[in-house]
Amino acid sequence: MTEIKLLDGSESYQLSKHVGEKIDGDPLWTARFLATNPDAVLAMHLDFLRAGSNIICTNTYQASVPGFVKYLNVTEEEGINLIKSAVKLARKAIDIYKEETKCTDVQNKNPLIAGACGPYGAAQHDSSEYTGSYGKIIPQSTLMDFHRIRIKALIDAGVDLLALETIPCYEEAEALVELLKEFPTAKVWLSFSCREDAKNLADGSNFQESALRCYKNAQPGQIVAIGVNCLPPKIVSTLLKGINNGDRDFIPLVVYANSGEKYFPDEGWKIVEDSPSSEYFVKEWIDLGVRYIGGCCRTDVSNLEKISIEIKKWKAENIK
Repeated sequence: MTEIKLLDGSESYQLSKHVGEKIDGDPLWTARFLATNPDAVLAMHLDFLRAGSNIICTNTYQASVPGFVKYLNVTEEEGINLIKSAVKLARKAIDIYKEETKCTDVQNKNPLIAGACGPYGAAQHDSSEYTGSYGKIIPQSTLMDFHRIRIKALIDAGVDLLALETIPCYEEAEALVELLKEFPTAKVWLSFSCREDAKNLADGSNFQESALRCYKNAQPGQIVAIGVNCLPPKIVSTLLKGINNGDRDFIPLVVYANSGEKYFPDEGWKIVEDSPSSEYFVKEWIDLGVRYIGGCCRTDVSNLEKISIEIKKWKAENIK
């Protein structure tokens, strides 16, 4: 049977429904609430689980120990413990959800936790995550050092897998693949940030060449899926077409697109043109090999519920 995993949606967008504070523009983004409002983080995870998510991500996309030290005035050890607390909050949400649904027939009876690891650029607060320009400048060892401390904390805290996401340049993806050799039992998905030309990564590298090279160079079985996130749904298929064609072994794909709005660093999210939302493309994506589907920026539980309906329709039509 073909297994399709429903991921969660935008943590900042869903979290905003539980807090009265500004989230976008904060140098720690949603990770600040691990320290200031963990109950809101817990409520956000529960929202996604109740919407049917099979996998929820920890609230650590923009978390980094140097960032916590600088912006929360904590010690390095306290920063590491904050990252670990994100896993505990996700686990607590799953325990509550399992208790809520123990007498109910739900399709996500045993949700998993993915440790969210955003790109180096996201923690620099200079918008470089949108260009990936640092890939040609920053040494691989520096990129590995940046990711190592968070990845180790997440693994030590007991995540089921890692979400290495929104990677804008091949050099950073390559550094992550090399770093994963230090964590041989870890399972990950590797998801890239791409330009709207539906061909290249944010830094201009070819998406498919970069993704396939990383998949091939990783230890066998360590990367459970490759794909894209935080891009308009309408360009996803063009990026993925061909990956699972020909003589190549089947490669599971992951997609969590944004709402279709466009982000401007100085202005925020804006609608610049009509862009159909993800549920209109779900069946097409599954046919291309997508096995993990969720939402990214500006998507919430209502979007996940629509995606879930389309997954069920595809299964009804294709699985006998």
